[in-house]
Amino acid sequence: MRIILASKSPRRKELMNLITKNYEVIVSNADETHVEGLTIEEESKRLAYIKAKKVFDETSGNRIVIGSDSMVIMNKKLYEKPKDALDAKRMIQELQGKKHTVITSLCVLIEENGKYQEYIDYDTAEVYFKNITEEEIEKWIQTGNPLDKAGAYAIQSEFGVHVEKINGNYTTVVGLPIHKLYDVIKKYI
Repeated sequence: MRIILASKSPRRKELMNLITKNYEVIVSNADETHVEGLTIEEESKRLAYIKAKKVFDETSGNRIVIGSDSMVIMNKKLYEKPKDALDAKRMIQELQGKKHTVITSLCVLIEENGKYQEYIDYDTAEVYFKNITEEEIEKWIQTGNPLDKAGAYAIQSEFGVHVEKINGNYTTVVGLPIHKLYDVIKKYI
């Protein structure tokens, strides 16, 4: 069975490697424009689905295509990938010293001997940041690392020293809830 990760994220690749090394990456380049009127959970699941579906439709045969999408939310405000360093700094300033939620959706599309199955779900985790000084925020921004990450941070990087605790699964915060993914694909690996 061909296993395809529909993501360019190096973090998702690292997490996939914890499940299996027998997979390939095909970047979906799906249109991730938000749709009005959906809940954050619905929107996250929709984005994971369209990423997986685009790659699924471009491939054939027995295959599993995995799509994922992560969002950072605090007080009903969405913290997406920052537009620039100033936007990243604003996000970290707003999130520091507080609790926020990370939602990561998972879509697994499977075709096996002409039979189609889909699995779409999400997982959430609460992340608590410590208070972070202006100098520490500036140091993090200068690494350039916040620019391609929802919420402008990466828990698995040097930024992790600013995380006080997590309620939920660590891999959900990183960007691929492997505890859920494993249950779906374990019979194929």
